[in-house]
Amino acid sequence: MQVRETNAEGLKHEFTVVVAADEIEKQIQDRLAEIGRSVRLPGFRPGKAPLALLKKRYGPSVMGEVVERAVNDSSSAMIREHKLRPALQPKIEIVSFNEGKDLEYKLAVEVLPEIGPVSLDGIAVERWKADVPDAEIDQALERIAKQQRKSTPVDRAAEKTDFLRIDFKGTVDGVAFPGGSAENYLLELGSGSFIPGFEDQLSGAKAGEARTVTVTFPADYGNTELAGKAAEFTVTVKEVRQAEAQPVDESLATAVGMENLAELRQAVRERLEREYSGVARQKLKRELLDQLAARYSFAVPAGMLDIEFEHLWREVETERKRAQETGAPDPELGKSDDELKTEFRALSERRVRLGLLLNEVGRANSITVAAEELNRAAIERARSFPGQEREVLDYYRNNPQALDSLRAPIFEEKIVDFILGKVNVTEKAVPPAELTAAVNKED
Repeated sequence: MQVRETNAEGLKHEFTVVVAADEIEKQIQDRLAEIGRSVRLPGFRPGKAPLALLKKRYGPSVMGEVVERAVNDSSSAMIREHKLRPALQPKIEIVSFNEGKDLEYKLAVEVLPEIGPVSLDGIAVERWKADVPDAEIDQALERIAKQQRKSTPVDRAAEKTDFLRIDFKGTVDGVAFPGGSAENYLLELGSGSFIPGFEDQLSGAKAGEARTVTVTFPADYGNTELAGKAAEFTVTVKEVRQAEAQPVDESLATAVGMENLAELRQAVRERLEREYSGVARQKLKRELLDQLAARYSFAVPAGMLDIEFEHLWREVETERKRAQETGAPDPELGKSDDELKTEFRALSERRVRLGLLLNEVGRANSITVAAEELNRAAIERARSFPGQEREVLDYYRNNPQALDSLRAPIFEEKIVDFILGKVNVTEKAVPPAELTAAVNKED
């Protein structure tokens, strides 16, 4: 095998590799002989078929198999010999190959940057802790009680806080629009969950009554095709239902499967504590990563940067499409595509660089993800799909790439925990509102 490096610019390396014709021919002969020992051909005992006949029958497929293996083996050997650490799968292009001739191909590979030891000296972060006040638990219980309200049909005009079961169909300039119609929709009057003005025009309606409701979509409505436009809805009231108050007492606990109100209250407290703990962890991790990002500046592989950017941009397009379909505000309102792409490309570069930094810390300190941790993550994921747990678990067990998607976040969190154990971490008690406001501001 002959190897010639044709380009070494930054993290990009290009090589021309030549595998001698006699080496290819030897591998072809060996493979044909292997086939001949087991194949049955008319008129010949196993292992006695002439090589010329085997070559005529199996030559093309064997040649393709040998060339593929020769490229894989020689490229792997070349990468090892040059002590390269590929960032992504190398790109290979066959330059020339014919029977009896040398195999020549080009190999292009981007390598991981040499980061060296990651210093954690002088890093100091603050871990915020929010104690959940009793008033917030009371508010959470009130919300649960509201969700658990029952309602009964009533034969009277609808009042505020009643529920209406309705069919509706909306048009703009006489033309129906996507998402503008539904059947058996349960609407709570006074909830403010619909287009401004819609609920007000159904006050006093009775079962069996049809009304025409006219509204104007807000100017900042997420679906730009509807924003600021007048719409007309034909509404049929099928049922008026009166909501029954659900007090925050033992009956509420029973309704949600708890033994008593004290147990429900404790469960709510623990849930809120977990939520605030997660928010605090998010803030702490961001503060840590900000300090690491400020300390290190190095080139990142362009291929990794492109993959991360494409992933983020698909998320932007998905969110925009969802906003248009549901009428929610555009998440990137007021920004051009060029502005957004510049912004998200910078974010992609930061993410890739931080990922490489964390990976280097993990590699240098032999941090790994155990099989038991992956199994727990797969089981937790499967629980998100009631009734399909077995199929989800089988999917992860039979799909290495899917399993890697579970491994990556576990690996990252373990590295972050390792770093936090090495740096100066101080504690600070804060009100929940202050914690939430700080994280929202950072977003």
